[in-house]
Amino acid sequence: MTERRPMRALLLFCTCLLLAACAGAPLNPPRNRPTAHQVPPQAPKAMGKDTLVALSFSGGGLRASAFAYGVLEGLREQPSTPGHNLLDEVSFITSVSGGSLTSAYFGLNGADGLREFREKVLLRDGEAGLRFNLLNPNNLRRLFAGGLNDRSDFNDWLEKDVFKGATFADMFKRSRPVVWISASNVQYRLAFPFHERTFDALCSDLASYPVSEAVAASMAVPLFFAPVVVERFPEACQVQLPPGLAVRRDERDDQYRLRLALARLFRDNANPKAGRYLKLVDGGLTDNLGLVAILQSRVLLNTPYGPIPEQDAATMRRLLFIVVDAGQGPSADWAREVAGPSGVEIASGAVDTAIESTMRMSYASFVPMVRNWERDLVTYRCSLSDERKAALRAANPDWQCEDIKFNVTQISFADLPEAEEQALNLIPTRLKLPAEQIDRLIAAGRRAVAADGAVRRFSTAVQRGD
Repeated sequence: MTERRPMRALLLFCTCLLLAACAGAPLNPPRNRPTAHQVPPQAPKAMGKDTLVALSFSGGGLRASAFAYGVLEGLREQPSTPGHNLLDEVSFITSVSGGSLTSAYFGLNGADGLREFREKVLLRDGEAGLRFNLLNPNNLRRLFAGGLNDRSDFNDWLEKDVFKGATFADMFKRSRPVVWISASNVQYRLAFPFHERTFDALCSDLASYPVSEAVAASMAVPLFFAPVVVERFPEACQVQLPPGLAVRRDERDDQYRLRLALARLFRDNANPKAGRYLKLVDGGLTDNLGLVAILQSRVLLNTPYGPIPEQDAATMRRLLFIVVDAGQGPSADWAREVAGPSGVEIASGAVDTAIESTMRMSYASFVPMVRNWERDLVTYRCSLSDERKAALRAANPDWQCEDIKFNVTQISFADLPEAEEQALNLIPTRLKLPAEQIDRLIAAGRRAVAADGAVRRFSTAVQRGD
């Protein structure tokens, strides 16, 4: 009897392969359009403020969405200048996966509209139209052909219910916050942030692109969702290789391999023979904290201040960058017995391990990058012409070139008591959660903000005008 089991498994596997060969791939046809005319790459838009709060939201399904929402509401409770709070100072958000639900909703609806996020998004069933059953032969065919679910399964919730057909043009109507929703470009193994410069490189128009499509790409867990597809239009414009990607093999630095990968992408974008389509999946695979998009932008722009707009770089005094991590606990309790885990469990655990280790390295690399960024800004400001310095002092008599300070802090479940941290880590990373778990996550985000020393010190400094 035991000898027949491997044969049965082999027959089942072969049957699945045959089914897959007959299956049509789940399709997510590209929805981006070519640019209407030749345009230079868009520069970042100035915020016109001397105090900026920036955030990154991690992935993790509705668990991450709710925790990120709690952090935003916690910032609403922290005062800044008279009549304002730190939520009013939020000027930039980068996000992946579940965190992109919150960032995109905030970017479209602002601080006032954010108050409805719990009822209109977090308490809804994002799994209602999704396929889960692997015992269904049709689902197996879809799985082997690219993914259990495609846009048609996800569309009602994201497109119709959450974002109601909004495009990036609707988001651009608000000057702040600037929101970067990030997916992963699986062919080039790079982050794919949905911002103007990325679409300029595709000769494509971001303004007409649906916000729901970007969020779907950011949340497209491989195999569970088919990749979201965007199209390149090399005939619509001339793509120029950014100066920061001019790579010489005899001049290598820490970003040498990243420059090579980005340079290859830009060259292929301009080459019709390289193929027209990019396949995008969950942004958490590149970096579940959403920080790699900033590093890539620093390399591409190759300026002391980018991606901060030049005007803000010259006038700003302080920035607080909050990295929001919804965390993930151990994959399972496998230490109690010799047997196990199963093949599915070990595959899932391997993905979790890769994501978690990448997150740790990402944050560890981000902090010194921010310190270097601050140093570069001081050098840049102090090297401005005497005429520019005089103009800046005329607008602000207290302006000094070295008067700029970047602060970085990380907010996560680990900021809470150990028992609560463990309970929060047990909440699954799904798109449907009971109201009591949603409210627990929101409350945890608010408490974590209130307990964070860097946030409190920043709030005090802004109030005092330090």
